[in-house]
Amino acid sequence: MMAQLANERVAYINGKIVPESQALVSFRDRGFLFGDAVFDTTRTFSHRIFKLTEHLDRFYRSLRYVKIDPGLSPAELARITEEVLAKNLHLISKDEDYWVSQRISRGIEVPGGEFTSHAGPTVIVECKPLPLRARAKLYRDGIHMVVPSIRRAPPQSFSPRAKTHNYLNLIMADLEARGHDPEAWAVLLDMNGNVTEGMGSNFFMVQDGRISTPRAQQVLPGISRATTMDLARDMGIACEERDLDLYDVYTADEAFLTSTSLCICPVAKVNDHTIGNAKVPGPITKKLIESYSKFVDHDFVAQYLKFLDT
Repeated sequence: MMAQLANERVAYINGKIVPESQALVSFRDRGFLFGDAVFDTTRTFSHRIFKLTEHLDRFYRSLRYVKIDPGLSPAELARITEEVLAKNLHLISKDEDYWVSQRISRGIEVPGGEFTSHAGPTVIVECKPLPLRARAKLYRDGIHMVVPSIRRAPPQSFSPRAKTHNYLNLIMADLEARGHDPEAWAVLLDMNGNVTEGMGSNFFMVQDGRISTPRAQQVLPGISRATTMDLARDMGIACEERDLDLYDVYTADEAFLTSTSLCICPVAKVNDHTIGNAKVPGPITKKLIESYSKFVDHDFVAQYLKFLDT
């Protein structure tokens, strides 16, 4: 077991830390059967977890929304998360970092019981390396975005503010976008034609020195999104939540995405429309990236670019 722990990432599952290959979930788990599970993910900067408290606060709000009892306090889950990370850090270099995730399903379906019958919950904490090499060119070239025909599931059906395992709406949109451009990222519209979000990313645009982003009720409000908005306001840059349609996007001076892994990354074009003067990042995006890097004490752009063409 010790030799295996030395060469394989470990994960926490239902009270034990085991090699990932042994962290097995039953095929009757409701997270697998129905997407009946909640998760949250942060990242490390120089091997330090970013805003774990804020991520766990959001995680527990999602759990309350879908009525899953985790059986653990936030403090207990934070301790487990730190322990799992510590046991995995020796497997990455000093130039790399991890995604760190907590996942809790409602538990195991009880055969022969009512549809809602379950035994659980299933609790998992795991981490995996950030895709630094795969995403490095995004900071050089900017992200290409495509608006698919698939619309974001409306909050009247299920709130996007709960971060659950049911990602099919976003996955199908991403598949359609990549059918048009293999390197594109999808950004979905709502049923009224306003911009919402992409899979794991929040959208921002800049027009006349002001930053705008879709309203929180229509998206999963990311921790990176909130951090960026706070930094903008601290810098005296106006930042507002409002409805944005494609006219607004196509005529923007700059655009960027925020996400856990990317933090802030410029958008070069949406559909076939080049954003601004095509130079990325734009001046305000560049200022925000520099402020974010200073805030986390980590040059994440340099971290990505180091892996370019390697």
